[in-house]
Amino acid sequence: MSAAHATGDALATTTPPAGTVAASPERPVPPQRRRTGMVNWRIALRRDWVLYAMALVPVLFLLVFRYVPMFGNIIAFRRFRPGGSVFGDEWVGMRYIQLFLNDPNFWNVFGNTVILGGLTLLFCFPLPIVLALLLNEVRKTAFKRVIQSISYLPHFLSVVIVVGMVMQLLSLQGTVNQLIEATGGDAIPFLQRAEWFRTVYVGSEIWQTVGWGTILYLAALTTVDASLYEAARIDGAGRLRQTWHVTLPGIRPTMITLLILNIGLFLNVGFEKVLLLYNPLTYATGDVVSTYLYRVGLVSNNFSYATAIGLFQAIIGLVMILSANFLSRRVVGASLW
Repeated sequence: MSAAHATGDALATTTPPAGTVAASPERPVPPQRRRTGMVNWRIALRRDWVLYAMALVPVLFLLVFRYVPMFGNIIAFRRFRPGGSVFGDEWVGMRYIQLFLNDPNFWNVFGNTVILGGLTLLFCFPLPIVLALLLNEVRKTAFKRVIQSISYLPHFLSVVIVVGMVMQLLSLQGTVNQLIEATGGDAIPFLQRAEWFRTVYVGSEIWQTVGWGTILYLAALTTVDASLYEAARIDGAGRLRQTWHVTLPGIRPTMITLLILNIGLFLNVGFEKVLLLYNPLTYATGDVVSTYLYRVGLVSNNFSYATAIGLFQAIIGLVMILSANFLSRRVVGASLW
């Protein structure tokens, strides 16, 4: 072999192909290359400043009305007097917590809250799913839009208007009692009997919220792959089997997310509606933690005692949402975080 051939072979083995860069292990990689793909926050701020400006208002709202008031929980352990320090005047430790834990009235109210919240969750969570599935099967667009508009409308009515309509319908001379008397029955004082309060509350809650709750599920249904339905039909699955094996698994993440959020608000039964609907005759089943806090804290000016109860309620809600998220992640593999 000639020297030229040997030199050419050596160059071929040491020289990288055209268009490539030889790696140099002795040369460190610059920091700029390590940040490849990361956009500088200043560039992102200049580029998306409109989005950041839109997010500023909700962030300020959360800070002012959600996080800053958390410091007020200190008066659950301090004696607060109107006109004194906002953080209380005297440290009393666990006095107010022990006070409501030993109060039988509180546990009656807490039991009412659990029952009313459980009934609301039992009916108001699955019914929007059922309505969304039914609307998804409607093929006539005009009829579907009419049903959607009718079901959405109560959500846009204020709680005062809804309660006023309920009172008019269920009064002794209202439409419901007129129908009962027309069929030979006796008029029922729905709003004065404690045993009817939960039925009235849950029924009005279903009427007001179910239609609006279908929006998210209808949006989730549009993301289900149509080829899955075709494959199910080829396998001989009917509409019910397609719904069970294709539709419900497709919207399961949305269902789990909303279920976890609803469980977190389990004890926050609607304060306004209960306050407007109940009366001393229905306290036995209608008085909940939020209305009890209103009477104890604002009406009786016992702010420290009310804060201790509110702190207990918040801790219970936090434990419930964390537990629901953990169980959901373990059992179905989907969770909120």
